[in-house]
Amino acid sequence: MTNFKGNELYIHGSGLKTGILLTNLGTPDEPTAPSLKTYLKQFLSDGRVIETPKAIWWLILNGIVLRTRPAKSAKAYQSVWTDDGSPLLLYTKKQKNLIKDLLEKKYPNLIFDIGMRYGNPSIAKGLNNLRSQNCDRIIVLPLYPQYCAATTGSTFDAVSMELQKWRWVPSLRFIGSYFDQPLYIQALKNSIEEFWNKNEKPKKLIFSYHGIPKKYLDKGDPYHCFCRKTTRLVAESMNLPEDSYMTTFQSRFGPAEWLQPYTDKTIEQLAKDGIENIHVISPAFSSDCLETIEELNEENREIFMDNGGKKFGYIPCLNDRDDHIPVSYTHLRAHETRHDLVCRLLLE
Repeated sequence: MTNFKGNELYIHGSGLKTGILLTNLGTPDEPTAPSLKTYLKQFLSDGRVIETPKAIWWLILNGIVLRTRPAKSAKAYQSVWTDDGSPLLLYTKKQKNLIKDLLEKKYPNLIFDIGMRYGNPSIAKGLNNLRSQNCDRIIVLPLYPQYCAATTGSTFDAVSMELQKWRWVPSLRFIGSYFDQPLYIQALKNSIEEFWNKNEKPKKLIFSYHGIPKKYLDKGDPYHCFCRKTTRLVAESMNLPEDSYMTTFQSRFGPAEWLQPYTDKTIEQLAKDGIENIHVISPAFSSDCLETIEELNEENREIFMDNGGKKFGYIPCLNDRDDHIPVSYTHLRAHETRHDLVCRLLLE
């Protein structure tokens, strides 16, 4: 017998609200091997992330990966962990509060929450928090500027799996990407120019995006194209010469070919070629996290310096900058519904 989730506490006629759920990839609860094992098992069991046939991958995951990787990953997480927890979770909370501060005074019927695709707090928990507060409209904003099946697509899977359990399914707006939104491009430009005002302008600016297996691109995933367009739009907005910047891809996993050029190999070669001053920015990450703090700013810095580089600059993610979640009131039109109005506020 199916038992759908209802909201028994709802009083008819009490008024309904719009919920806004910000989502991100996730984080382990603690920087320990047991916690990493739990987190990695959930993450690497997602068919959107690993498209290897399930039977084969189950043997690899449980027989090899989860026996060796958690301890190694725990050490990496320990290097970025703060007194208040994971940087990614902390910045996601700050981003939620930034949006809330901008909107709630004018639109008091908005409810805000966050959800992580893997780990805690989960997407299901965030959605249920909104349901319990009488949200009949929900806007889901995955904090991935460039759509990818392994991130944004997987987030949609988690949302839909939870909503299938609900008796009263809400109106849903799922925001798939914002890789070319003008104010997102402007925020990236601002962050680069502010960094350059404090540091010597580099010989090369590296736009480093999280990688995916090349076979995903070959099967039609648009992520690669969206990343390159983001780079192009930022470069055009800054009038950068073509030979002064590059697009690369980081964070490979396993033996298969991933999107190229690889960030670490590119940085190594630049240093060997006599390029002594580079800056790196990672536009695919809305929040600084393990892949930016430890991988880019520590591992890749070391690679560059060990191969002859002199100056390595890491430009932080947009994090909780005032211009990260762009809001424009000038384009609002009186005939817009509340649902559409909020979407414009978030992304225009």
